[in-house]
Amino acid sequence: MQGSLGEKIGEGAYSEAYAWAPGQVVKLFKPGLPRRMPWFEVRMIRAVHAAGVPVPEVFGEVTLDGRFGIVLQRLDGPTLLQLTRTGAVTFEQAGAIIAALAMSIHKTPLPPEVLSMHEYMEAQLEHDDGKLPKHIATEILALIDRLPPGDGLCHTDLSPGNVIMTAEGPKLVDWVSAMRGPAVLELGFLRVILSELGPEVADNPERPRATNAAAQSEYARLNGMSLADLTAAMEPYLPIVRTFAVLGNAVPSLRERLIQRIEATLRSETEW
Repeated sequence: MQGSLGEKIGEGAYSEAYAWAPGQVVKLFKPGLPRRMPWFEVRMIRAVHAAGVPVPEVFGEVTLDGRFGIVLQRLDGPTLLQLTRTGAVTFEQAGAIIAALAMSIHKTPLPPEVLSMHEYMEAQLEHDDGKLPKHIATEILALIDRLPPGDGLCHTDLSPGNVIMTAEGPKLVDWVSAMRGPAVLELGFLRVILSELGPEVADNPERPRATNAAAQSEYARLNGMSLADLTAAMEPYLPIVRTFAVLGNAVPSLRERLIQRIEATLRSETEW
């Protein structure tokens, strides 16, 4: 595909973004990742873009030095995270933007490639590198099978850093972790990312917590339910979300605390 590798403009856990051509960037995946990850993400972005979700357009695929890359529309604008850091956007405004994006995603027809919670967890466990005790893996898979599976689309990483505020409105990036599940699973990921993981790395720990609180409240309002009912529906899925976090990129010290919380929840459920 026409273009050349330019300046590095961003980096995430699984990929790096570089300038490519006028109005375009290339998202290059890091070496050693399962091939299904970039294959899955490019198909997800194409599918949700066609369905009207505000995401960058896909222009093509490339391979550079053995690394798979997705050529995407370049989104000009700060992230929602940057705007909350400077105070240009309030926590309430950020929460409202995230809640509206979540509602848009949950109304989107489910692309056929999307894995269920159980399938995605099994795929993650294949590459856990000893992060998770075996008995927890077994119990979490059993918990997934006991809970209503849901049949909606979940992005699972609606953090402000993945929302680009363009002149045309907010655009959502990073679809590598999308899965099939109930809407409350999405809200569970949001809570864990912003209220448990985010404060560990934020310059102001209250910022991610306040953004999560605003997003949860606004989502409940948009969905015509009370915040208490939304929270109660979300709670059973939190051990699953924390397990995904352990298998992901949580720092070792936080990983241990997450495992302790997962074990405590599973133990209390058994006792009950």
